Amino acid sequence: MDFNVKKLASDAGVFFTRAVQYTEEKLGQAEKTELDAHLENLIARADCTKNWTEKIFRQTEVLLQPNPIDQTGARIEEFFYEKLDRKIPSRITNAELLGQYMQDAAKEFGAGTPYGSTLITVGEFQRRLGGAEREFLQMSAINFLTPLRNFLEGDWKTISKERRLLENRRLDLDVCKARLKKAKLAEAKAALWSEEVDKAEHELRVAQTEFDRQAEVTRLLLEGISSTHVNHLRCLHEFVEAQAAYYTQCHKHMQDLQKELSSASGDTFPNAFAVNASTSGVSAGPSPLSAATLPGASPPSRPPNPSNALESSTLKIEEVKPPSTGTRKAKVLYDYDAADTSELSLLADELITVYTVPGMDPDWLIGERGNLKGKVPVTYLELLS
Repeated sequence: MDFNVKKLASDAGVFFTRAVQYTEEKLGQAEKTELDAHLENLIARADCTKNWTEKIFRQTEVLLQPNPIDQTGARIEEFFYEKLDRKIPSRITNAELLGQYMQDAAKEFGAGTPYGSTLITVGEFQRRLGGAEREFLQMSAINFLTPLRNFLEGDWKTISKERRLLENRRLDLDVCKARLKKAKLAEAKAALWSEEVDKAEHELRVAQTEFDRQAEVTRLLLEGISSTHVNHLRCLHEFVEAQAAYYTQCHKHMQDLQKELSSASGDTFPNAFAVNASTSGVSAGPSPLSAATLPGASPPSRPPNPSNALESSTLKIEEVKPPSTGTRKAKVLYDYDAADTSELSLLADELITVYTVPGMDPDWLIGERGNLKGKVPVTYLELLS
């Protein structure tokens, strides 16, 4: 094996002098050339960008693949396919797998039975949900994760390399400054012109030139972080659009599924998706994750006026008193205009107190806001406690 002994010795000597200079700087025994303020700000901004990009990238991976075991396996599989320069196959999602299990179970239970036919229907919609999820994962990986990964594994590595080179040039410059200072002290003591001074000044000029050149290269790379932010902003918009489209598609699939099940159940299960009354006797409104709160969802249709004979004949709003227990706070999801004096008008996002009274239609509650009181539709509320 052919070794260049002189170069090896030279590199070792340079490394040693840099290490000595760095150690003395840390101990306060040597002077250090400071970078200009603009370059220092660019470096701080770049470090901040790298750290937060890395956190966002890792957490987005967790969001898209929440199971750590699945995530590890998926990454290993992706690694091998990348090394083999082959396209990564599309993976089946959990929802698609659940849908397949449901449909397989229906074959065992009997597709003609109520349970079997419902399993087939729900299984089909689970597979549709899984397909929408797979498309969302693919779009997110291409439009969001890949650009972030490219920055961390490409641009940032180049920036880091040039910054290390700049630091080495800075150490070399300070070593040359220290040598020149020592040479001039020796010259002054000897009262003679020393060749060491000429040599030290020449080395200092060369080191200063290399340092200035490397500082400019590093500065240009760091200023490119602004372009990185612009690119990541565009990718973020695309990620949000893909996420919104995914949730909208899921919302539509679930609405279609509810309609199918409602029409299939008939009189046997007239309201399979109705929310059960709570133990306090107050009918529960839509949960925080209900379709009513999804982006772009329109207010539910106005529920029919109570037709209960007992309520229409005996319930007088002004005489209704809140129970000692069973009152709850509710957040209003949509604006609501009262149809008559027995109802209470609502404004979206306000908080009101609600409760029920015996004989009252389950689609309505009594709502109170200050001194005002009236009936309010359950579907316009989100019960909080």
